[in-house]
Amino acid sequence: MSAGDPLLQMSLRVEQDIFLVRQRGREVAAAVGLEHQDQVRLATALSEVARDLLRIVGGADVAFHVVHGPDGRRALRVDLTPASPLPGGRYEPQSGAVARLVDTLGVTSAEGDTVVRMSRRVPAAAQALTEVRLAELRAELGHSAPGSALDELATQNEQLIAALDEVRSQRDELAVLNAELEETNRGVMALYTQLSEELEETNRGVVALYAELDEKSAQLRTASESKSRFLANVSHELRAPVTAIIGLGRLLTDSASDPLTPEQSEQVELIRASAADLLSLVNALLDLAKAESGRIEPEWADVDLRAVFGQLRGTLRALTNRSAVELVVEEPPAPAVLRSDEVLLSQVLRNLLHNALKFTERGEVRMTAQRDDERWRLSVSDTGVGIRPELHERIFEEFYQVPGASRVGGTGLGLPYARRLVTLLGGTLELTSEPGRGSTFTVVLPASGA
Repeated sequence: MSAGDPLLQMSLRVEQDIFLVRQRGREVAAAVGLEHQDQVRLATALSEVARDLLRIVGGADVAFHVVHGPDGRRALRVDLTPASPLPGGRYEPQSGAVARLVDTLGVTSAEGDTVVRMSRRVPAAAQALTEVRLAELRAELGHSAPGSALDELATQNEQLIAALDEVRSQRDELAVLNAELEETNRGVMALYTQLSEELEETNRGVVALYAELDEKSAQLRTASESKSRFLANVSHELRAPVTAIIGLGRLLTDSASDPLTPEQSEQVELIRASAADLLSLVNALLDLAKAESGRIEPEWADVDLRAVFGQLRGTLRALTNRSAVELVVEEPPAPAVLRSDEVLLSQVLRNLLHNALKFTERGEVRMTAQRDDERWRLSVSDTGVGIRPELHERIFEEFYQVPGASRVGGTGLGLPYARRLVTLLGGTLELTSEPGRGSTFTVVLPASGA
């Protein structure tokens, strides 16, 4: 026999043949390695289709084949060739449940005949169905004698009893599961009720907290506005007497005034220097108060960075009175134009350069500009003592000074003011610094303005 020959062939012509078809179908299913439940399913589907064909067309020829399925796995295929043509060339099982017992069930055309075909996949764990094994199965099935209808009926009864026992067992298990599910549901509902109550209580707490936060925010805004008004008023009140002190000191040292003793001249210069420092503090306070109160409005225009850098180079080079410190202002790359406020930007860069020169004893202070996509990065770096990482944010607090910085003077207001101005210009002020390696302050601004 060839590889395509059926494992078994038989005819269906009388009522008794239905039992034989069922019995032989179960035997073939067991031989190729189908599991017990699948054997019963295939045999049941086969007997139902056989009964339909016997009633409709008077019987059929039945052939069992082992074929390769679409997924590459072996499958047991049963072809039932009707004894006479099917009405309309179509077949629908009398019981709709039959199709669920097998993997495939349908009508096809084979060698010019209309065939009712069904199949069931062979488990992957079954014994390999080689050509040698298939030949052995053909021989075994060909020599085995079919049982009687009574034997098959007894077998069906046993299978029915086993199925009923299994159904009863599953029903008992289902009852237990339902009871457990009801208990679980009661627990879930109790937990849900408890969680709902806790969530409602939490929500009330959150609402109260938000109300308290809103109140605190309003208080903070009021306090900030009061502080800004206080700084502005005090600064205005201090500016006049401080300016008067400076003017009086200048008159006392004027050549047209009565000559002073050396000691008197030294004391007057001390008064003038102290008044100048106080005036600088007053001006810084006024600038900070204006920035905090939002009274500074940028005047947007195209700013030429080359002109700004050139002006700062000329202005601050005169302040570099230490030969050990070199001021380097690099030329910005073309086109060096951004949308900003030239006055405010110059104030920020002048402040950063002045700070760098003040805290650098030797080495260099360098200012550079770099275009990064749609942003400009304006950096001022120095070779000073550097700043510890934990102080990087604190130096932007008002009146805070790095430990040891008091010896070089300062108010602690320059960097907070610079950061506020940069924010007004739509950018950020960043710091990278390590102790002993100097510091770099970088102003990041959009090229097209805020």
